[in-house]
Amino acid sequence: MKVPSCAAALVAATLLASLTGSAAAQAAGGDAKALPNVNMEATVKAAQIDPRRADDTLTPGAKASVLLVEQALRDRKLLDAQWVDGYFGTTTVTAFAKYQKSLGYTGLDASGLPGKTSLTKLGADRYTVTHVIQPGDRVASGDVVINTRTRSMLAEAKRLLVRDLVLEQGSYNPGGDPTSAGTHDGGGVVDISVEGMDAATRTAVARALRVVGFAAWVRNPDQDDWPWHIHAVAINDTDLSSSAQHQTGDYYLGLNGLAGRGPDDGPKVTIRTWEEYQLR
Repeated sequence: MKVPSCAAALVAATLLASLTGSAAAQAAGGDAKALPNVNMEATVKAAQIDPRRADDTLTPGAKASVLLVEQALRDRKLLDAQWVDGYFGTTTVTAFAKYQKSLGYTGLDASGLPGKTSLTKLGADRYTVTHVIQPGDRVASGDVVINTRTRSMLAEAKRLLVRDLVLEQGSYNPGGDPTSAGTHDGGGVVDISVEGMDAATRTAVARALRVVGFAAWVRNPDQDDWPWHIHAVAINDTDLSSSAQHQTGDYYLGLNGLAGRGPDDGPKVTIRTWEEYQLR
């Protein structure tokens, strides 16, 4: 049957619009896919380790992501071009903190450790953030406060140990313990009671905590003015205080997390974050 000319014109116009819309959608999809990825897990890890290094060794798996972040900071006039090198050292941390402050953030949210929101805003139209980390809400655990990521990590350590763990000190406790050097000011940090534990049990607890993603050490009275306890820092918790970030970096570098930066005296395990542990 012959289609009337007016109808034929309408069909042709509809077909053209459909094809044009499809091409535009494909182009938009292509542009989105063309954006490079910033691996948040690797970037945050580098921001903890690199400032503690004595050399310019790059954190494995982080270079490409860190370069994208540094390029974005450079283009905002927050980082000199000479520091765009894939190394998330103190200069890059300071630059990122300035960016966070420019967003109106303060305190833990402007520590220079990338959080999901600041990292995403910095990368608008430049990169896509993958492997997102979030500390979660603050929750009560007995008489102390922790976040839900830390709670999940502790629950898994308890499951591995088949025993309960009693928290002596939690997180988000600024100035609560002068001997802690500010490590408990942010999230992700707990002190665990060792009452009733022998040496072997204390070591087993520290090992289980390390296995699930904590930098953990058995602390004793010979080290400072504190009783026996286990100090644990959740690696890659984006609410970590600056001093807790430093302890995590030192842990990766084989140190004990104390001011003297002595050798690590804890059980040897494969170092993993909580997210890496869940994928093992």
